[in-house]
Parts: sequence; C-alpha cells; structure tokens
Amino acid sequence: MKNSIKSLFILSVLFIVGCSKKTESKVSYNKGEMTISTDESFKSVTEALVEGYMISYPETKIKVVTNKEDLGFLDLLNDKVRISVMSKELSPEEIKAYEDKVDLKIIPAKFAADAVVFFVPKDSEKSSITMEEITAGLQSDEKNFVFDGTNSSNLNFVAQKLKKQPKDLKFSIIPGSINVIEELNKYPNKIGVIGLNTISRPYDKEAQKLRDMIKILPVVNNGKSYSPDFNGLSEMKYPFTRVLYFLTNEGNFNIANGFIRYSCTQLGQMIVEKEGLQPYNIYKREVQMR
Repeated sequence: MKNSIKSLFILSVLFIVGCSKKTESKVSYNKGEMTISTDESFKSVTEALVEGYMISYPETKIKVVTNKEDLGFLDLLNDKVRISVMSKELSPEEIKAYEDKVDLKIIPAKFAADAVVFFVPKDSEKSSITMEEITAGLQSDEKNFVFDGTNSSNLNFVAQKLKKQPKDLKFSIIPGSINVIEELNKYPNKIGVIGLNTISRPYDKEAQKLRDMIKILPVVNNGKSYSPDFNGLSEMKYPFTRVLYFLTNEGNFNIANGFIRYSCTQLGQMIVEKEGLQPYNIYKREVQMR
C-alpha cells in the first residue's frame, strides 16, 4: 500500500512538472497572444508596430484595442491588457498603484515623439496661436477649443502642460479625432485639438485627405514660433511635444517585452519614422569611405 501511495505521489509530481514545462514552452517572445490598449491618438503608430512584429514573428497574435488613456492604464493594472500605450506623466498615486498592483518597478519604454496640435479649417485667416491664447481660451466660457473626448490623451497632456487638472479646463467635445477634423468647419472661431499621429502618415491617402482639410497652427511662445515638424519634435522645442511610451505588467521576457524591445530597436524606430513621428531611440550611422 505504501509503495502504491509513493508511486502515485511520484507520478503526480512528474505530471505537475511536465505541465509546468509544457506551459513554459508555450510562452515566448516569438509566439503567443496578447492585447495592447492604446488611445485613439496613438492607434496608427501602435498598429504599424504590431503589424511589423507579427510579420517578423508569424506565430504571434497581437490585438490592439482603442481606449481612453486613463482607462487603458486601469486595464493594465487589472490585467485586462498586457501593454498600455501612454503619453502623460503619471502622478505619484498612479505610480504607487502600478507598483503595488503589478508588483514591478515602473520602467517606461519610450519609443516616439508625438505632439498635440492645434488647427483651424483650411480657409481660416488664422495663421498661428500663442501660449497666452491657449491658456486664456481654456479658461473661457466660450469653449472655443474642441477636443476629441474627455479623458483623452490630448486633453490630459494639454492640462498637464498648463499645470491644470482636465476638470478645471473649459472646452468643447466632438467625439473622435477624425470627426473633429471633418466637422470643425461647422463651428466658426473654434480651434481643433488632436494628436499628430492622426494625420502624420506621409504616404497614407486618408491622412493626406485629412491634412488637406486643415491648417495646423504654429505655437508662439516667448515671441518665437514653433511647429510640430521633425525639427520641432526632435529638439523638443515645439511646446506640446510629448513622448509616447509603453507600460507592461509582464515581469519576464515573453511576448510583451519582446514587442517592446522590437519597437525600440532600429527596425521598430524606422516604422515610427515612416508613421511621420520622431523616433525616440534611432541614431544616425556614419560610414567612412576610404
């Protein structure tokens, strides 16, 4: 009887070990499935990086879900997604919530410089906007600035830049960045506010169509004018330049961290550049001919 129990125990242990090894073998950076949450403003660059990763690793399947930045962060904490794409600077309370819930030290993986842009319809006479106009306008009951939604990354970032809480700003809403572009001409004297990545893809026909409908306003700060172009982003001189980064709740090197590493390597950074954004980690190579 004792021998039978002993044999059963050994078989049980071997079965558990075998299952563990089998499970571990299924988890890898080059195979498996995961979900990424991204704000609508960063959706294009996120999907481009995901497509590149799945082409490089055909046994991976990555789903991109669109959610407001704050809600995507909560989904990350609650293990509903493996990666959240972020732009805002987290508060001490949010950092503590992440480190307590995820049980990891927070390490933002920065991969691109994007921007929040202010625009008017193409036929508008307005040609620039000052920081003072932005600050005063977002305190005015006229609500002349039109955002793509509450809790959006664009609203969060502008509020942080002005050292305000989003609830303290006065603004109008047209849900969805594309809708803001397409409908702004119905509202004279209004100024649209969207993320650059919505219109940044240089060779995309839809992005080109949207760009043709609007005039992006350079931002004047301390008497100098800055545009959200490559120079303005690479040197961080455009006042509303923002850095996009990934947060993950994965503590080992599996598909999430594999994707993050890919996005920050030269290949991933080339995809970022093709999206019309400023790569964060890319470097120029100098070749000396002799």
